[in-house]
Amino acid sequence: MIGKLKGVVDSFGEDYVLLDVQGVCYQVHCPSRVLQHLPRAGEAAVLAIETVVREDLIKLYGFQDDNEREWFRLLMTVQGVGAKVALAILGVMKASEVANAIALGDKTSITRAPGVGKRVAERIASELKDKAPNFASVDDSTIQVSASVQQNNAARPVADAVSALTNLGYQPAQASAAVAAAVKTAGEEASAETLIRLGLKELSA
Repeated sequence: MIGKLKGVVDSFGEDYVLLDVQGVCYQVHCPSRVLQHLPRAGEAAVLAIETVVREDLIKLYGFQDDNEREWFRLLMTVQGVGAKVALAILGVMKASEVANAIALGDKTSITRAPGVGKRVAERIASELKDKAPNFASVDDSTIQVSASVQQNNAARPVADAVSALTNLGYQPAQASAAVAAAVKTAGEEASAETLIRLGLKELSA
């Protein structure tokens, strides 16, 4: 099983790179974002590899690091998500961004990937929500605010503040993070007006 390849970029295809490893060219399928950041032909490159073996084919998938490869594996555990969809998601979002979106229940961000509709995004967010916090870069308080708002059990000032910031054009994940920070500053008894004011200050920082 191949876990990593170190070689020289030979050429690029639509969704893959040919990586020359000591005279042997491996065809490695990568997320579009990864392909865009690879060096030019003739230059050295390193890719974390996921090898998929089936009865009729063997395919190599390449990623910037082990964490990204792990998210490729996790995404494919979701019903209806195959390699193509997993690559599409990682093509528009970094692994940390996928983790944050799932932890915050931000399904809209997941649907940015080509071929990912609302139903698939909901399934991803639901099935991987317990795993995402381990990889997410957002703190627990932000996750708690986001979850409570989505489940309609947030304190009224918190819910109103998140709603107000969202109505101003901020993404739900951004609004939740700003209000969580505001609660830390002003305390849990703060009014919605105070949370909105502090939230806006946080967002403009």
